[in-house]
Amino acid sequence: MGLVVGVVAGLLVRPEVPAVVEPYLPIAVVAALDAVFGGLRAMLDGIFDDKVFVVSFLSNVVVAALIVFLGDKLGVGAQLSTGVVVVLGIRIFSNAAAIRRHVFRA
Repeated sequence: MGLVVGVVAGLLVRPEVPAVVEPYLPIAVVAALDAVFGGLRAMLDGIFDDKVFVVSFLSNVVVAALIVFLGDKLGVGAQLSTGVVVVLGIRIFSNAAAIRRHVFRA
């Protein structure tokens, strides 16, 4: 429900993203999606904990952004960004597959 409200609010308000944080926004979104899919999977498995979800959501976003920031400072930002997206993408698809199995019993 909060995700839908956030998306609608973003579409209506149209916030301006500062150029300094612009390279980190896509990574932060992918990290947030990883936490959301993980939370949905945990809910379907009956082990959801709201505190764990909030900590996971915030830490995923911060750690992913820090990895990309560190890569930028080392001159390998694109490579680390790709690595973060690959790792989080694998986790997202793994959680999506578990959700599918749970919902469709397949």
